[in-house]
Amino acid sequence: MPELPEVQTVVNDLQSAGLIGKTISGAQVFWPRTVAALTPEEFCRKISGQIVKTLWRRAKFIVFDFIDPLHLFIHLRMSGRLHLTSPDEPRQKHEHLILDFDDGRQLRFHDTRKFGRMYLVENPEQVIGALGPEPLDPAFTPVLLAERLQARQRLLKPLLLDQTFLAGLGNIYVDEALWEARLHPQRLSSSVSVAEAQALHQAIQNVLHRGLKNLGTTLGTGKANFYSVSRREGRNKDELHVFRRASLPCPRCQTIIARIVVGQRSTHICPACQTL
Repeated sequence: MPELPEVQTVVNDLQSAGLIGKTISGAQVFWPRTVAALTPEEFCRKISGQIVKTLWRRAKFIVFDFIDPLHLFIHLRMSGRLHLTSPDEPRQKHEHLILDFDDGRQLRFHDTRKFGRMYLVENPEQVIGALGPEPLDPAFTPVLLAERLQARQRLLKPLLLDQTFLAGLGNIYVDEALWEARLHPQRLSSSVSVAEAQALHQAIQNVLHRGLKNLGTTLGTGKANFYSVSRREGRNKDELHVFRRASLPCPRCQTIIARIVVGQRSTHICPACQTL
């Protein structure tokens, strides 16, 4: 699933493509469940004529704010992508929703597994009201993280994956941050000291900045892997330390990296660097 660096890369591409200020002249829905809450007919009617005011990211959502009081939230889920194309390009099998712009371009939502969703709402709180803080926001401080960790009795990894606790992290960057901070994913959150929380805060920001610099993480060549709007692969795979590196040596101590399951999620750790 695309995480904060991948989603931000998509947003940056859309901004660079000059979509701000453009008008959506129409829409086509080929898989009705791509649209949340509204019928395809309602979605197409409401979004037609909307002018893009701003484009930004919140957690793992791509957000279009329109001049009228409407907001489009796009969640890519497991395999979603956005393609900016000419209308002359033949529609691909897994392009389930198309937005037509007044400059002749189309934004197509490609989703192999069909888990992605679009939400068109007047009140953003309906979609993002319960989300936790942004990990790269200046307001997200080591002290705040320590307080939030110590106020809960949960295993570290499932808690960090919880979008109501901290927004934007997923399996890749949680594994990487916990390795960098030398914390075991099955540690109880309330047991994390202030010093350990500071190390984890720094590690979270480090791995996210690295992912952003490398334009996200693409793990393979399959149709469900991450590609940017310009269909470019992310380069961050080459800088991962533990994620999907089971049976390889830890870059820090040379101990063989292990794969375990935590909260039903595949998890990668160094048994020597991340003791429980």
